[in-house]
Amino acid sequence: MSDYHIPVLLSQCIESLKIRPDGAYVDATFGAGGHSKTILKNISANGHLYAFDMDDDAWDNAPDDANFTLIQSNYKFIEKFMRLYGVNGLDGILADLGISSHQIDVPERGFSFRFDAPLDMRMNQANPIDARLILNEFSEEDLQALFSEYGEVRNAKTLAKAIAEHRKHRALDTTMQLNAILDKTAMGPANKYYAQVYQALRIEVNGEIKGLEKFLTDAAALLKPGGRFVVMSYHSLEDRLVKNLFKTGNTSGEIIRDDFGVIHKPFEIITKKPIVPDFKEQKVNPRSRSAKLRVAQKI
Repeated sequence: MSDYHIPVLLSQCIESLKIRPDGAYVDATFGAGGHSKTILKNISANGHLYAFDMDDDAWDNAPDDANFTLIQSNYKFIEKFMRLYGVNGLDGILADLGISSHQIDVPERGFSFRFDAPLDMRMNQANPIDARLILNEFSEEDLQALFSEYGEVRNAKTLAKAIAEHRKHRALDTTMQLNAILDKTAMGPANKYYAQVYQALRIEVNGEIKGLEKFLTDAAALLKPGGRFVVMSYHSLEDRLVKNLFKTGNTSGEIIRDDFGVIHKPFEIITKKPIVPDFKEQKVNPRSRSAKLRVAQKI
């Protein structure tokens, strides 16, 4: 598992769940199973853990445990699958958002700008949309909007124009071909710029933001009163949706009042400020640097 993905803020996540031995729990992002396997140690034969992961590779990490069910699907379908398994309410939900170290470190997946690889970036290999299709077929205007919104790229217009000019003569097929364009358009630290562009493409390929909005909304409805929602995000787009949900009960952040003007607050926010990895954890696992853990309890 250590070669696959190091679980971030493991003890803090488990402690925040306040696990009841006979409870029903969901690990929405199974990955290497680090969080799941620790949750399983804390539940009894009367409890159960359901986990979600789209990636075929994750199945190699699945524990052989009667109290565990791995669901090969996107977490946005949490309501559908809980209904399928007859689960009427959950005592806790954990979501470690973003991409696993394993996916980044497998060159042929195309998630990393460090390797020469096909422009893929699909978390689910059955997905017909990959980064190559986006870069070659999206309009210049759509590329600009994509890089600006999902990558917060400051010169998104310049970058989109450079990609549009390049593909007039040759299609973009590999990460190194994309990097050659980024070399010419990069603003500020190159690594940060590359990361922003690759993040934007990955989010679009996998429909991450829309999927996250649906997951957060449906998961919140599934929690029992007193149930804990523990979410770890890695960039501002994700974190904003989580903050909005915990504060207002919806991902848009719209304040809802009843007929008497009383504000509807479905959650008690446990973490007034997000929990972040300490220096020691960041040193051992540099990819944990941007992690923000937020915890709320259903009222």
